[in-house]
Amino acid sequence: MSSKTKPGNYFEDFRLGQEIVHATPRTVTEGDVALYTALFGSRFAINSSNPFAVELGLERAPIDSILAFHIVFGKTVADISLNAIANLGYAGGRFGQPVYPGDTLSTTSSVIGLRQNKDGKTGVVYVRSTGVNQRGEMVVEYMRWVMVRKNDPNAPAPEPHVPELPDAVAVDDLVVPFHLRNGRYNTDLAGSMHLWEDYTVGERIDHVDGMTIEEAEHMLAARLYQNTARVHFNQHVEKDGRFGRRIIYGGHIISLARALSFNGLANALNVAAINGGRHTNPTFAGDTVYAWSEILDKMALPGRTDFGALRVRTVATKDRACSDFPYQDAEGKYDPAVVLDFDYTVLMPRREAVKSGNGSD
Repeated sequence: MSSKTKPGNYFEDFRLGQEIVHATPRTVTEGDVALYTALFGSRFAINSSNPFAVELGLERAPIDSILAFHIVFGKTVADISLNAIANLGYAGGRFGQPVYPGDTLSTTSSVIGLRQNKDGKTGVVYVRSTGVNQRGEMVVEYMRWVMVRKNDPNAPAPEPHVPELPDAVAVDDLVVPFHLRNGRYNTDLAGSMHLWEDYTVGERIDHVDGMTIEEAEHMLAARLYQNTARVHFNQHVEKDGRFGRRIIYGGHIISLARALSFNGLANALNVAAINGGRHTNPTFAGDTVYAWSEILDKMALPGRTDFGALRVRTVATKDRACSDFPYQDAEGKYDPAVVLDFDYTVLMPRREAVKSGNGSD
């Protein structure tokens, strides 16, 4: 009996250089923005206020960078990670054109690396995925690597090829869609007086607040982004898995950490690049997520005096506040509470371009 359903790709189904067109295009709506706010509590002014965004040279309030990432990422799951054991990491992520409600996003991926694991039952697949809008303009591109099950343990292993992964996205490659018009940036409305000049390399910020994940929230988020990975939504299967329950989609933790970072980084208008990231431990419904950040680098943007870039490491934890900045021990082993190690670059207004009298004093 033939079947018209798709079981997803197993490790032996991937080929180096393979190009994948993912279903289905997704038109972003105002409802997506409202649901994203309801799920994560994001408070960044640029994504909340049309007038605030217009003062930065945009046509209206764009969606949060990480929401665009979720939508683009979700398209890839059915083809890349439906049979995954774990999403291992990210590199070389770059955000392009702002995304507005009404834009339609679609995604393609190319296989850039393959390596079978020693157990012969799994392998690591490296892909580069690109999301574009209805005009074919890049909105986000990134590399990730995933551990995927083999369907047939006896299937021959491919010649191993591990791609070279960049340490960080170069400042010259950042897309800066903002223009500060006549210094009209209101730090009172943005939620913080601290601008680019006020941060120092090595500085650590405890974002203080915590958010508890409810079962309904992560299920709603997985469906919202059309993420079909069984480990996130199928309790019937996962009750017999490694943990006996569904794990939280890693992007859910990224969004929580980004939302929590508002308290300390409110003027980080968008995420311009994802330099690297690791989901270091699983999270489950009922866990409370906290976060802290470290400023890794502070970069002037070529030819720009109105905005600068900060390279930030945000670390998220579960059921542990971050006043003592939990991270790694001397041997590089993560604290058991750490669930996310996320290295990214944000854009922030510079004080010299913000006129006094706009809440900046």
